[in-house]
Amino acid sequence: MIIRFMPRLVFLACLTLVLLGGAPVSGSSSSSISSNEDLTFTELLPSDSVITLTLQEAVMQALEHNLDIQVSRQSRDVRLTDIIFQQAQFDPTVQLSGRYDRNVSPLNRPIFGFGGATVGSEPDKIDQNDTNLGLGIKQKLLTGGSYDLKFDTNRNSVAGETSFLFNPSYTSNLRFDLTQPLLRNFGPTITKVQITLARNAADLEQLTLVNQVLSVIAQVEQAYWELVFARENLKVTRATLQAAEELLASNRAKVKAGVMADVEALQAQAGVANQVEQILLAQKTVLDQEDQLRRLLNNSEYNLTQTTPLVPLDPPVQQRQETPLKESLQSAFEHRPEILQAQKNIETSTVNTRFAKNQLLPDIAFQGSLGLSGLGKNPGDNLDRLGSTDFYNMGGGLVLSYPLGNRSAQSQYQRRVLETQQSQVSLLRVRQQIILDVKEAIRQVQTSFKRTRTNQTARQLSERQLKAEEERLNLGLSTTRLVLEFQRDLRIARGRELRAILDYNQSLSRLRLVTASTLEHYHIEVQ
Repeated sequence: MIIRFMPRLVFLACLTLVLLGGAPVSGSSSSSISSNEDLTFTELLPSDSVITLTLQEAVMQALEHNLDIQVSRQSRDVRLTDIIFQQAQFDPTVQLSGRYDRNVSPLNRPIFGFGGATVGSEPDKIDQNDTNLGLGIKQKLLTGGSYDLKFDTNRNSVAGETSFLFNPSYTSNLRFDLTQPLLRNFGPTITKVQITLARNAADLEQLTLVNQVLSVIAQVEQAYWELVFARENLKVTRATLQAAEELLASNRAKVKAGVMADVEALQAQAGVANQVEQILLAQKTVLDQEDQLRRLLNNSEYNLTQTTPLVPLDPPVQQRQETPLKESLQSAFEHRPEILQAQKNIETSTVNTRFAKNQLLPDIAFQGSLGLSGLGKNPGDNLDRLGSTDFYNMGGGLVLSYPLGNRSAQSQYQRRVLETQQSQVSLLRVRQQIILDVKEAIRQVQTSFKRTRTNQTARQLSERQLKAEEERLNLGLSTTRLVLEFQRDLRIARGRELRAILDYNQSLSRLRLVTASTLEHYHIEVQ
């Protein structure tokens, strides 16, 4: 049996000597580690230049630089511009115009108003000059109607002798036109439909942003605790290496004293080699988790290329956290972006249904106008006569239109009714999913906490077993191989205990995510 394992033990012993730089391992563990660090494990030690990070700092840095949040924020800002665009349809429009015309036309015969005209072989001519200035304002009203107010003044002059009362003459007109629907498209509720829809769309984007923020925080928390686990697991692996080195030193001393066979020292040396491999793997895991967290914290390629170690400062929570189902469900129903989005979709569908129902009505509109006119030989006389209201015009009437069958409006109304019903069903489905999410998260928290206690007990038992086996080895009642196996079991037990503790913290993070209490936990408000 011993001969069969000798080649493998010799190989592992040689590998250990190469990795340890060929330095002899003394009985003191501290001197052994110091000699190894200079040659092999320098990169495993904490650097003088490190980045320390609390979980709060990691979360805030990620929210500031995360690219997904920036995209969501920009999408929300785009929706906010749609609100202003829809509100702008009620802004008044001002129109200012000016025009000059001169028209010299031939006359085939004398016309009234030109004295002294005679019939000859050449046509007479009329030379007119017109200068017109206009000012107007029009606006769409919240009632669904619109008005158009116009004022224009004109100067007209005809060259030569005429029989006109005023030459040049000044005329002015002031006119007010009003169109007001009485059934279809009547009232602020209908006219502001597009504004309401734009606001709802902006609210949905805001909720999408909140959901993205919650997701990023959850990712940061998961990555943060994974890095904590990786670093703590590296410490456990180093402690196991130290124990293996101490066992090797003890066995060598016993071999030298002639009370132990050489094979025991070779087995101990192979155990050291195995632990060196575990440290290398654990160190790689630490570096991988640092990159995962670094990716969430920064948005630049330069920061991703940095190798400065990230050192998390917050210890994991190990105390039991109360997780009442009723309060957790209430928080989720009040704050989960998904349920708020579903409620907003119902509101949008209701608005669309109300508008579609209004379009079933006949289109009856009042159209009216009122105008004043003025005429004078100068601008002052002209405006005086305009203001005297002696010259005016007015009128009004109703216009009715209705498509026969009105199938287009009826089909749209039926569609909006179905969409509203669909939105209501979607809300029920979201509520059911939230209930399942919260219950599963609570069970995960409770299970993870119980695992921490179970694995703590298992670790304590492994420590006692290892200690007992080491005492048996000292008495010559055990073998190095069994001690190495118990050292390995203790390392696994410590790793499982760490895993359970970090799983418990990650399950708390998951519970905050599904109840949407993360923002409150970190005192964050999304404007």
